Amino acid sequence: MKNNTNQLSSKAQLLNILREKQGENISGTKLANELGVSRVAVWKIVQSLTQAGYSIDTGEAGYSINPKHEKDFLYPWEFSGMEKYFNHYNNTTSTMDRAREAAFRGVESGSVFTAEKQSAGRGRNGRTWVSRQGGLFFTILEKPNLAVADYTLFSLIIQIAAAKSLTSICGKKAALRWPNDVYMDNRKIAGITTEISAEGDLIKWLSAGIGINVNNPAPSAKAACCCEILHRKISRHDVLIKILEEIETMKNKFTSTAAYSQGNRTLAAEWNSLAGCIGARAVVFEPEQKDENSLDKPCKIYSRGIFEGIDPKGRCILKTDDTTLYFDQGVVSLAFLGSF
Repeated sequence: MKNNTNQLSSKAQLLNILREKQGENISGTKLANELGVSRVAVWKIVQSLTQAGYSIDTGEAGYSINPKHEKDFLYPWEFSGMEKYFNHYNNTTSTMDRAREAAFRGVESGSVFTAEKQSAGRGRNGRTWVSRQGGLFFTILEKPNLAVADYTLFSLIIQIAAAKSLTSICGKKAALRWPNDVYMDNRKIAGITTEISAEGDLIKWLSAGIGINVNNPAPSAKAACCCEILHRKISRHDVLIKILEEIETMKNKFTSTAAYSQGNRTLAAEWNSLAGCIGARAVVFEPEQKDENSLDKPCKIYSRGIFEGIDPKGRCILKTDDTTLYFDQGVVSLAFLGSF
């Protein structure tokens, strides 16, 4: 995702000008001159922004915006220089659905889809993700030059990037849990799900949906949210930017030719260094619940043993009394004894 400040939309430019003046009035004539448009065009831009929820004061002296009344917006024009990559929905079924549609239309790799609300947010294997107001729900669409056999590479990168970002933002260590969760204070704060489309042995596109409890109420006692940990609300925009930047860093680090020559060992080692509960007794099971945010009794237990992290293929390593077992990121989940 490349930042191009020369391609700012008129909405982004106008907001930048108003925000620089910290609430001062700016005449329509001056805004028109700076934007290179007519005063009528300025008025239309202001009306459009007002309808989108911005608090812009209009008077004889001109236009102004009060920083104290600013909201936590995720509109494309809030991402200066990267607007063409962002797609925002006030209400949609799932950002994963919108990413899939866009993928078939041929949108650019690195496109991001955000939503205020999801009526059918998705977790792993079709389970639901509760999407409460104030949370950060987004999907990033990538077109990696990867073999289908290496699809877990990108999933691990996303998970690691989310954990590192949340650690930096919240000031507490975020821990990874196999196969797709991020925990903080031993409670779930984020979840990730992926979807791929392939042609032959190569991935055509891959989407990763990420749900993070930011300013929303925690959906259960077993969940955490950033605002609760920090005792204040934070910007979802800033959280999203931090994660996207970390993803780019991780991609550059682990998708190089040198990284491939070592298989995914270095990536697995990075994941294991951030994992929680390595060495603890665990259960690999197929969950019965439909709600990704709950932990009901499992309908089928595959094995119990000691969790020893993941291998270079992203598989869960479970050491039993008799042998060492490996589980793919399929329908199974992992829980530590005492967490049922």
